[in-house]
Amino acid sequence: MAAVVLATRNKGKIAELSQMLEGFELEVLGLDAFPEIGEIEETGTTFEENARIKAQAVAQATGLVAVADDSGLEVDAIGGAPGVYSARYSGEGATDARNNAKLLGALDGVPAERRTARFRCVMLACAPGGEELVADGAWEGHIAEAPRGDNGFGYDPLFVDLESGRHSAELTREEKNARSHRGKALRRLLADWPAFWTRVGR
Repeated sequence: MAAVVLATRNKGKIAELSQMLEGFELEVLGLDAFPEIGEIEETGTTFEENARIKAQAVAQATGLVAVADDSGLEVDAIGGAPGVYSARYSGEGATDARNNAKLLGALDGVPAERRTARFRCVMLACAPGGEELVADGAWEGHIAEAPRGDNGFGYDPLFVDLESGRHSAELTREEKNARSHRGKALRRLLADWPAFWTRVGR
């Protein structure tokens, strides 16, 4: 069975992406399978740049097709922040709890109608020879005044899905995959996957 490497150690992302890749007869590996690969510094200023940095580095290190995503939360009332800095929004040693607390602080006093936001994701597959496949997706919603729900990770407890009115952390994994930025990006990536896989000679 052919293998692809997801350029992440985030178990939440690996679980989500592995489930969505079922049916493609691919062995899905995470970076935990390659302990020799150290931290890959995300120096890009856009989601696409960061996804490319990670995918290229992992494809070169493993000799396998690598799939990387960079995603984050854009909140309109604070100029699109935290954006590409979503994972490290609260600074060195950032945690989900600290990031969420900082976001709530930044939105203190902002009325509900101005708390519009979206999760955005760029997903990029890179072969060792440099061939690329790129897709993106967005998930519209708004930021609640208090967290709710026990599913998901990151900003999921604060993000309210525009369509259902439920917090992302209240959705099942299947419901989230159907709506989420990552799910949309991956479905777009997979739509073009057969042609890409043929091109890279797998």
